[in-house]
Amino acid sequence: MIPIRAATTAQQVHDWLYRCVLRGDLLPGTRLSETEIAAQVNLSRQPVREAFIRLAADGLAEVLPQRGTYIGRISMRAVLSARFIREAVESDLARHVAATRPDLTAMAAELTVQERCDVEGDVPGFIESDDRFHRAMALAADQGAVWQDLERLKAQMNRLRHLSMRVFDRSQTIAQHRAVLTALQAGDADGAEDAIRTHLRQMLTELPQMAAAHPDYFTD
Repeated sequence: MIPIRAATTAQQVHDWLYRCVLRGDLLPGTRLSETEIAAQVNLSRQPVREAFIRLAADGLAEVLPQRGTYIGRISMRAVLSARFIREAVESDLARHVAATRPDLTAMAAELTVQERCDVEGDVPGFIESDDRFHRAMALAADQGAVWQDLERLKAQMNRLRHLSMRVFDRSQTIAQHRAVLTALQAGDADGAEDAIRTHLRQMLTELPQMAAAHPDYFTD
């Protein structure tokens, strides 16, 4: 588990644990100890207990009476639901951006970051850049609030991505991003929509493969 330098509230502990779960530092089935984490962050057990409850409310942990708190399994249904919503929303965003032709410098810059992270094997950095790429498209469409809504939906999807990006070819994702950006820069709405749909449907292939490889990590 990665230590945090300073934590004074249950929210800060929650945010730290939330990131650890999404990044795969805390795998499904891991038991969380109030005593150990409280000692690690130099807090009493009460804010840690509150953080566990919040994590459970996020669907990322299970609080089992008389047994303890465990990191929950990845919900395949939640992954597929978030992917479906993202495709519907982002295909419309892509069409809007292609039609309005805003500045796409931020999206282009993320491709460079992703290439570097791929070479260095920096999976967390790659995924953070991936998120910024999609967020930049939403901002280019003047729909930053829409991206915030999507962020709240895709916690389980991000857990899958941190697993799959360690296994699957990240250069394929970069190529898909480049196809999206090229179509947007050309003002090709149909091409941009097709490219973003192709990109987001990649998860339909990855999910069953990862579930087969790690059955204990997933639930329906």
